[in-house]
Amino acid sequence: MSEERFGEFVLVRRHGDGHVAELALDRPKAMNAVSTGMARSIGAACAALGDDRDVRVVVVTSTHERAFCVGADLKERNSFSDAELVRQRPVARGAYTGVLELPVPTVAAVHGFALGGGFELALACDVIVADRTAVVGLPEVSVGVIPGGGGTQLLPRRVGAARAAELIFSARRVEAAEARELGLVDVLVEEGKDREEALALAARIGANSPVGLRAAKRALRLGQGLDLRAGLEVEDAAWRSVAFSGDRAEGVAAFNEKRKPQWPGE
Repeated sequence: MSEERFGEFVLVRRHGDGHVAELALDRPKAMNAVSTGMARSIGAACAALGDDRDVRVVVVTSTHERAFCVGADLKERNSFSDAELVRQRPVARGAYTGVLELPVPTVAAVHGFALGGGFELALACDVIVADRTAVVGLPEVSVGVIPGGGGTQLLPRRVGAARAAELIFSARRVEAAEARELGLVDVLVEEGKDREEALALAARIGANSPVGLRAAKRALRLGQGLDLRAGLEVEDAAWRSVAFSGDRAEGVAAFNEKRKPQWPGE
């Protein structure tokens, strides 16, 4: 396993053959509250991972024992002038869109608090694995703002408009069992097992064709919100991008020869 640090608060670990990358939020003294510097580092790490053709899946984790991420750094925000808040906004958005726009599958490993921007980082991932200590929510209206890291758009796509409205308007925190029941998280595991299970899932994903994975994610994301006819056109375009690839040829050959594929990644 190799490690690379982006700024002071983000650590990227590459596991095994490097196909699984772990983006670890590492600001333990602040329960991973997202400061301007941390947001900039998340964006930079995502840009580097997105450009790395060896990476097939990214797992977002936390080094803090009791929290995934408690959201924006409100102590820092309290010191901002209006002009400073305006200048900081693109940096903050860059962190959330950085995760959301990763071209490979993403898995969040959540334990403890995942609130506000912390939950939005998880929502930006394709799959959320949570342990039984997880507490999630979007409490922004309780401090006079709204979810601004994608929450008002990602949550209704996950749980429906009415459920998202109830959760956002009430600002309530949701514990793990109910979060799984409502679809706020996808996989619920025993306490302390979220990272282990997320990395295991990532390893299973990463064994598949890198060309296929990127194309499948592109079709899933671009097709959201479209009517069926338009969505099927998105899918067809993604299919055409892989149908004549080296990965497709290798995958079919390996299947027929009853062996493990050696993906060329092109």
